[in-house]
Amino acid sequence: MMTAMGLRTAAALTLLLLLAGCTSSGNSSMTSPTEGTNAPVGGGINVTPGSEQDFMVNVGRRTFFTQGSAALDDTARVTLGKQAQWLNQYPNWKVKLQGSADDPGAPAAQKTLSQKRADAVRDYLASQGIASNRMLAKGYGREKIGEDCPEIECQSQNRRVVTNLQENPEF
Repeated sequence: MMTAMGLRTAAALTLLLLLAGCTSSGNSSMTSPTEGTNAPVGGGINVTPGSEQDFMVNVGRRTFFTQGSAALDDTARVTLGKQAQWLNQYPNWKVKLQGSADDPGAPAAQKTLSQKRADAVRDYLASQGIASNRMLAKGYGREKIGEDCPEIECQSQNRRVVTNLQENPEF
């Protein structure tokens, strides 16, 4: 004789077996991620592959640096690797690499550091196969910072290079 617990277990197993046998009718309205250019990506945004929006949403255009440095860390190299892969896939784009610095020091020192950061990004992208005639590296110092703030945590977002896509730049 089965106990109440045994009956519940048997019922649950039977239900699982029935559900496992269910199949789709093939008329699903779900789309596969590889179906054309209208497949939704990150946050439900539809982007066209190879577009500037595709680059911004799926690749990322900011490379960050530590205070007082133009050295690329592992995170920066991952970001730049994605950028290089995308730029190699879409060779019609050129890039303007805009370096910024919100580090301690005189404006001239900040401009020099921001140029070194832009150069470091350019050199890395070139090492990944991006032709030098497709890139312009320019340091802006504090001219193009994201946030003007005194806190160190806030300033970290200003120690960066922004990779801006250009279709027909006047380098």
